[in-house]
Formats: sequence, C-alpha cells, structure tokens
Amino acid sequence: MRAISGPATAALVMAGAVLSGCTAGGPRPASSAMATPIPGAAPVNCVNLQNIRESKVIDDRTIDFVMRDGRILRNTLPYSCPSLGFERAFSYKTSISQLCSVDIITVINNGAGIRTGASCGLGTFVPVAPAAK
Repeated sequence: MRAISGPATAALVMAGAVLSGCTAGGPRPASSAMATPIPGAAPVNCVNLQNIRESKVIDDRTIDFVMRDGRILRNTLPYSCPSLGFERAFSYKTSISQLCSVDIITVINNGAGIRTGASCGLGTFVPVAPAAK
C-alpha cells in the first residue's frame, strides 16, 4: 500500500467518516447486532455508492450498510479486521461507482492524529431485517 497525502487523504478520511456511521467506540445497540438475514433474499456482490445512506460497523467482521431505500445490507468480512469494531471508521478506494465484495476497506485510527490501520477484504452484501424494537 502506498502512502497517500494531500487532497487524496482528505477524500479518504471523508469517505471513512461517511461510512463509519459517525459513532464513537463502544457497544452497538442490540437492534443492529440482532438483525437477521431475510429468508430467500439473495446476496449481492456490489452496491451503488450513491445508494448508501450510512454504514454501521458492528464488530471486527460485520458492517451494516443502510441504503437510501431503507434496506439494510450486511457485509460479513471473510476474516476479522483488526480494530474495525473499536474504531468504527473505515475508508475505501474504488475506480467505479460501486462498492463490491472484491474491494478492500482500510480502518481509520482516530487516535493521536488520523492514521490508517488494517486493510481487509469485503464479503458479499446480504439483505437483513432489522430486529424488532
């Protein structure tokens, strides 16, 4: 991975803030963690970036993408991504207008200054139903 500076860094940090769900570390509400897959709903490999309203990092392997139409697409990473669940912020870089299961996310460490952490591959996007309130 090459170092990125200047305007590109700002863009990545901004993307990380948008996709982090803008929440502080700590436990997630049970409603996000307890969402269940929708029976018969097929996983998808890519989502259009413009359709993502927000993302909610659940833990080191799980991110819920809330779509503009209200659907929730859960992405379970194939492997644990160190510090993702603690930092709850990530960036990505893609050359197309979609985020896909072959793309890589990078954890944003918000400690003393903004630094990048682990880079991890995404999984497929599975439609889930939110837990009953």
